[in-house]
Amino acid sequence: MLKDKVVVVTGASRGIGEAIARGCIEQGAKVVLASRKQADLDRVAGSLPSDRAVAIACHTGKGEDVDALFARAIDKFGRVDGVVNNAATNPYFGPLIDTPDAAIDKTIEVNIKGYLYVARAFVKHARTRDTGGSIVNVASVAGIRAAPMQGIYGATKAAVISLTQTLAFELGGAKIRVNAIAPGLVETKFAAAIVQNPMLRDHIVKRTPLQRHAQPTEIAGAAMYLLSDAASFTTGSVLVVDGGLTSA
Repeated sequence: MLKDKVVVVTGASRGIGEAIARGCIEQGAKVVLASRKQADLDRVAGSLPSDRAVAIACHTGKGEDVDALFARAIDKFGRVDGVVNNAATNPYFGPLIDTPDAAIDKTIEVNIKGYLYVARAFVKHARTRDTGGSIVNVASVAGIRAAPMQGIYGATKAAVISLTQTLAFELGGAKIRVNAIAPGLVETKFAAAIVQNPMLRDHIVKRTPLQRHAQPTEIAGAAMYLLSDAASFTTGSVLVVDGGLTSA
């Protein structure tokens, strides 16, 4: 499905990003794994084929880091066909009105600016090739519905959905597709504050028709579809993968 495509995956050192990177490799792609900590990336890349996976540390909230990431990716594999914007942060859990300024700034830097910086770097490269490509933004159901105790995170994920739709409109003529995935509750270190709290987890699971939370691999399939030619007429879409949580 992704044979010989080159994909950059941010936040690839664990959780959903790692699952997407592994899935892309299994489908025949070459993958550039990006995250802030080189050691964590090396752990993942070390279990993947060395000729099809490279690990590059990058703070996506820093534009110069992102430019350097793409320069190294292109030097390694010659081109980039698609990107998965997955790197995110959620440093504060509590009432939105009480969110510390530092948490607001950090969440916006990574979850909004980071996504835009990665998209910008990819588009700049894709336009030189005139072959199009695919951008997949990992949003969240927290960007679709109210996000109690995760308000600033939810606000940034709503912004990701807006960015996705606007970029899809603006980049369609360049044959660049832009879509988002909105996962529900997934068992990751990122979501540990909810998954490992029986009261919070059960509150969500009881409202989910499938009566459980997801595993990272269950989100990876959606990303691989949107990266592939199977989604050649899909752009500006938000693919909700939440076990039916938002269907009620």
